[in-house]
Amino acid sequence: MAANESIAEVLAIAAHRDDVEQTCGGTLLVQKSLGVRTAILDLTRGEGGTRGTAEERGAEAAEAAKILGAVWREALDIPDSRVENTWKNRLKIVEVLRRVRPRVVILPYWEGRHPDHYNSAQLGYEACFLSGLARIDTGTAPHRPYKILYASLYADVRPSLVVDITPFIEERHRSLMAYKSQYANQQQGGGLFVPEEEIRERTFAVARHYGLLAGVRYAEPFVQKEVGIAEDLTLLGVQSM
Repeated sequence: MAANESIAEVLAIAAHRDDVEQTCGGTLLVQKSLGVRTAILDLTRGEGGTRGTAEERGAEAAEAAKILGAVWREALDIPDSRVENTWKNRLKIVEVLRRVRPRVVILPYWEGRHPDHYNSAQLGYEACFLSGLARIDTGTAPHRPYKILYASLYADVRPSLVVDITPFIEERHRSLMAYKSQYANQQQGGGLFVPEEEIRERTFAVARHYGLLAGVRYAEPFVQKEVGIAEDLTLLGVQSM
């Protein structure tokens, strides 16, 4: 592979193995259907979770990546439940960005219940900026993504845009359920986790909500910080009335 060749055009970065499947798995499936290569970077390995081991979650993440059609997936060694915006952690992500060379990066939304999630948003953003600085030497050529989107499915905010995932809703669900250590019914963590029989209903209902906002059946929401731009107003999507 040439030094400046991209591994994937879209890179989804999240704190934990299974976060991507929950928030933007359907979108990755849509990109695959369009011929766009996708990749996933998990910042932690899941060793701090109530259920499952890092090894179990690694195998499940690999299976989920196959279902989603991702061409590349890796996990960093940032401690689970200790995702912190440090220089060392930024450089770890910079190294990945310069190898994968995505045009689009998907990050978690910058507010949320779990500190790992909102810290990943700031950490990922700053790494994207630093990745474009030539004087930061990682042994690979500088690269700065063109667009950053924030997966806002669990945030109580109005999305900037949604992606219609209707044709892929079942595959999206299969990718999430690949994490048997997390979502199969079991005694450990029983009071903390949603029962297996309710997961489908809940995840489909949330996707249905965002689909209704745009006049489709199922969708995943995203926020961008930039103002959008349009030229041909006749090509704008989503009917007004």
